[in-house]
Amino acid sequence: MNNEKTVRPFGIRDKVGYMFGDFGNDFTFLFASTFLMIFYTKVLGISMNLVGILFVVARCVDAFTDVAMGQIVDRAKSTKNGRFRPWILRMSGPVAIASFLMYQSALAGASMTVKVVYMFVTYILWGSVFYTSINIPYGSMASVLSSESDDRSSLSTFRSVGAALASLIVCVGGPMLVYTTDADGNQIVDGSRFTLIAGVFSVGAIICYLLCYYMTTERVQKVETVTGEKPSVVQSMKAALTSRSLLGIIVAAIFLLLGSLMSQSVNQYVFIDYFKDKAGVSLLSLCAIIPSFVLAPFIVPLSRKFGKRELGAIGCYIGGGACVALYFMHTTSMMTYIGVSIIAYLGFGFFNMIIWALITDVIDDQEVKTGKREDGTVYAVYSFARKIGQALAGGMGAWALSLAGYNSSVQVQTTEVAHKIYDVATLAPGILYICVGLSLTFIYPLSKKKVEENIATLKERKNAHKEEN
Repeated sequence: MNNEKTVRPFGIRDKVGYMFGDFGNDFTFLFASTFLMIFYTKVLGISMNLVGILFVVARCVDAFTDVAMGQIVDRAKSTKNGRFRPWILRMSGPVAIASFLMYQSALAGASMTVKVVYMFVTYILWGSVFYTSINIPYGSMASVLSSESDDRSSLSTFRSVGAALASLIVCVGGPMLVYTTDADGNQIVDGSRFTLIAGVFSVGAIICYLLCYYMTTERVQKVETVTGEKPSVVQSMKAALTSRSLLGIIVAAIFLLLGSLMSQSVNQYVFIDYFKDKAGVSLLSLCAIIPSFVLAPFIVPLSRKFGKRELGAIGCYIGGGACVALYFMHTTSMMTYIGVSIIAYLGFGFFNMIIWALITDVIDDQEVKTGKREDGTVYAVYSFARKIGQALAGGMGAWALSLAGYNSSVQVQTTEVAHKIYDVATLAPGILYICVGLSLTFIYPLSKKKVEENIATLKERKNAHKEEN
């Protein structure tokens, strides 16, 4: 890899390029997390229980693919384009094509056996194989674009902005295209539109990935302070899993994904079956995005002053409290529901904006303690934890809706079922977001002071390595 002195200085080009990476990710990921369960149940007519089983099975496959990909990128030799960026170029096409294949409405008339088999094959191919092969390198790349804490906080913020821009298109515009209204005012899914929208989003993903690849530059060299044989996969995994900082962020991540994705997927049913207004889906999604743009200019100075861990924990307490308040209010006013939700989004928006900077802090902490820098392995373990959260969120959401009496064989649900859906969408996420804050406060050890100490230690080691050479 090129030495830091001979490459373009870190700047806005890297930040915007890194932003496009998550923009590309979320063209397929957000579309799946928001609409895939809708497609499986309302278009293909597959039961909630089978969809829940799919999500759990896929995450078991991820247990192997995530770790394998992390090891591959950690052991890969550097090229003139770095260790991580080439994977974005290689896998952009396959992940986009696999995403498109999941939404084939022509299968609606096929036998249930064919639909279920197709569902399992295409979902695992997209999520466990191709998405993993691009997301692990992309996430790991943040720690090698710059070694400065403020730069990494900026990258985390821009990544969140990229996700917000994708949400603006996928979550705000998507419902207006996917749903149609019948003569009785009920919101009905148009299956043929799903396929068309999936194709457009796949093309958008490829464009964003290419922008990410060409606009970013890897700068931080992988310096091994301990010589000898490379650690085995088992040794690397053991070292990662004995890290309190990694375990702390894993626990927080699982609670975060359980809360956010469960809320995201079940809220579709709240607005369609409880409020009976598809515009509410888009409006809530828009309100969820606004905090990202409002908070973005303040994240770096606030995290510099108070610390990333401290900022994230307080935000999650506020967000969780707002969700619990909605449960007890049980409002019939859609605008009141959206208004209180905005407070929740502002709260845990702080954590979402700095989460990726926390991962680079964990990677630094691991290097300080072991003398080895294994960006890919650490990120792979964290990514797998996120996928556990995604699986549990999808499974819990599907199973909770099933327990509430949701009937996937009909488009319109009963009033009783609709009220139970409201309860699921508010109380469960509220409790889970509060648990995120507790995890950061009592388990995750990387306070503002500790992060600063780790950065200083690594700079000293890097300078010593340069002097030796």
